Amino acid sequence: MRPDYLVGRRLEQVVASWHLYDSEAPSGPLDVWLIDSEAVSTRITTGSDWCLIVEASAPFAGYDMAESGRVEVAPVSDESPFADYLGETVLAVGEETIPDSRRIALEITFDSGCVRCETWSGDLRLSSK
Repeated sequence: MRPDYLVGRRLEQVVASWHLYDSEAPSGPLDVWLIDSEAVSTRITTGSDWCLIVEASAPFAGYDMAESGRVEVAPVSDESPFADYLGETVLAVGEETIPDSRRIALEITFDSGCVRCETWSGDLRLSSK
């Protein structure tokens, strides 16, 4: 899916999932859903081939993984670089791919800044620019 459809839409809400194990703090989100002014939910996550997946998909419910911990899904208030851009309009979306056409990074530009989403050794990394 090409994420260009986000251009011109306002970021209304951010939802994320985290893997929690015992009392360890989560290292970063597994998935991030951007819910826009058209009520479309866009999921950003990593694939098993370490590519970056961008798809229209509603947030799922958290689940228990027994002795391996649990995955929690909840709205984000300040735990994500996207939180700084709530209420802002997406001005541009840029993608980085590798030669076999797999997406490895996505930059979403807002009125006051940019968020870079990338896959790093199979993990989702988010940073504000």
